[in-house]
Amino acid sequence: MSPAAEPRGTVDNTGLEIVGLVKRFEGSTALDGISMAVAPGAIFGLLGPNGAGKTTALRIIMGILGADQGQVLYRGRPITRLQSRSFGYLPEERGLYPKTRLRETLIYLAQLKGLEHKVAAVRVDEYLERFELGAYAQRNVRAMSKGNQQKAQFIAAVAHQPEVVILDEPFAGLDPVNQIVLKELIDELRARGTTILFSTHQMDQVERMCDTICLIDAGRVVLSGSLAQVKAAYAEPTMEVTFEGGLPEGLQQWLRVTGTHDNTAVGHPRRELPATLAGLVALGPVTEFKLREPTLEDIFIEAVGGGRQ
Repeated sequence: MSPAAEPRGTVDNTGLEIVGLVKRFEGSTALDGISMAVAPGAIFGLLGPNGAGKTTALRIIMGILGADQGQVLYRGRPITRLQSRSFGYLPEERGLYPKTRLRETLIYLAQLKGLEHKVAAVRVDEYLERFELGAYAQRNVRAMSKGNQQKAQFIAAVAHQPEVVILDEPFAGLDPVNQIVLKELIDELRARGTTILFSTHQMDQVERMCDTICLIDAGRVVLSGSLAQVKAAYAEPTMEVTFEGGLPEGLQQWLRVTGTHDNTAVGHPRRELPATLAGLVALGPVTEFKLREPTLEDIFIEAVGGGRQ
């Protein structure tokens, strides 16, 4: 688990730090003292089920919401309004002006982040071409599909070449081809040294892209660290056992079940593998058996589903 950082009084190169954030809404606690650290130039995945507090944390980082307790630090100091101009943000809810033309909207937003008009226009045009949105440049935003609006929102977040990019569900609404394009652009941002923090439910994207992750649930940190560290902490093999004619009674005696689908049970063996398999076969005819390392999705389900039993 990432150690809680202490505020420092001098500028350093520690990247983005969230220290003991607490946020309450009308008696409910959205964040309950979460702390995490995002290394400079890294891709950091903030994970959690719906309602875990992910979007609240991202909004506090961007200064949209204030925290009841705790701090957000960048390079060892609280983020100033001027410094926040070097951040880019793609919100979960699309926030572009629906009745304005796409190109002029994106140029205007880039200018708000400090770019001169000519520079903003060049960068916006490059991104429009990259995302195949040139045909929509003079159309109103509301005339675009949800997927195209998502791509436009990403352009708004990165056209000013921010030092830190915050992405809330960046792949939402994108087809597989555009997910690949977006992943390539995110990889390019990292290659330039951009620090990237993103939240997503797509565990496969996290496994392919992230250096470090933090999983929160009910406003608290459940686990955090590099992907290698997290997987090492959940090193138990995952079993997939398919039975003929449906799942039998007594599975939990041999298998700590984390999921089922059709006639297949997924989970962790409660005993040595030969004894577990023999016990499962005794419950009913087994038609298929697989043993694999746990995926991040397996770890997510187990950690959020109540942990080890």
